[in-house]
Amino acid sequence: MRARNVFIATLLALTCSSACAQAYPVKPIRMVVPFAAGGVVDATARLLTPKMSEVLTQPVIVDNRPGAGGNIAADFVAKSAPDGYTILITTHGHAISPGLYKKLPFDAAHDFAPITQIASSFLVLVSTPGLSVGSVKELVSLARAKPGRLNFGSTGLGAPPHLVGELFKQSTGIDVVHVPYKGDAPMYQALLAGEVDFAFGPLGNAIGHIRSAKLRALGMTGSRRSSVIPEVPTMVEAGVPELELTGWLGLFAPAGTPRPVIERLHAAMVNTISTPEVRERFPALGYEPVGSTPEEFSVRFKRDLTVYARVIQEARIPLQD
Repeated sequence: MRARNVFIATLLALTCSSACAQAYPVKPIRMVVPFAAGGVVDATARLLTPKMSEVLTQPVIVDNRPGAGGNIAADFVAKSAPDGYTILITTHGHAISPGLYKKLPFDAAHDFAPITQIASSFLVLVSTPGLSVGSVKELVSLARAKPGRLNFGSTGLGAPPHLVGELFKQSTGIDVVHVPYKGDAPMYQALLAGEVDFAFGPLGNAIGHIRSAKLRALGMTGSRRSSVIPEVPTMVEAGVPELELTGWLGLFAPAGTPRPVIERLHAAMVNTISTPEVRERFPALGYEPVGSTPEEFSVRFKRDLTVYARVIQEARIPLQD
């Protein structure tokens, strides 16, 4: 009797899953962006949503909810109904927050259902033209000759550019001063004004300054050169193998979202990033398309939670309120 009941329950669940998959979506989907309009993530979301809308036959609407290093948007999605109508597009900063903040209003490891890693991202090491260096090796030599006198900018305490900068310090043994700014725009303004000597920044925001020779590109994080600036070596090629790092842009739903809905969203995103109009614009935004499975992205996300927590601890970065 028990076996029969289990069989019936399983059959009903499968029938429901199939029905859910066929019915979803029946209304507009909100894609929450944790940054202000005009940035790279916002621009990418607005590139992706028209094609996703076509695939899903429902509007996918961008909803910008900036603030608190992405935590306001993450908290909103974590507390949304797990029905697939509210999803989060965010960066690997989402894996940094748990190690950086004393307390979060959500549990990053358990309150989200990873859907897919949309893309890999890279940071470019740029210096001001006024700094007399033309390579990573020359920058390291200069920093060693002038301990404590050079500085590097970042987009904020504990943000990816800061953590990569700290890894650069640890890996090369240089003594440089960290200067945090409130976002990409003020960091690049500081670089252009010569307030800071170098920085690791998103390629999408730096490429215009590099091509106009206002900033000098010295190296790229990641395992291979960027197709946008192939003349710039990787940090591995430049002699800093510890900086073979790639960030990511990913898509999440609230935990508890039905598996058929996750699969539908995953398929829609993979379809979207496979289109020529999206693929050809990704490099200029600093991205390379990925489209991993939910399982693959879950493994990557959990690994990064551990890695970034360790970097923050070793760099003795104060935990934020």
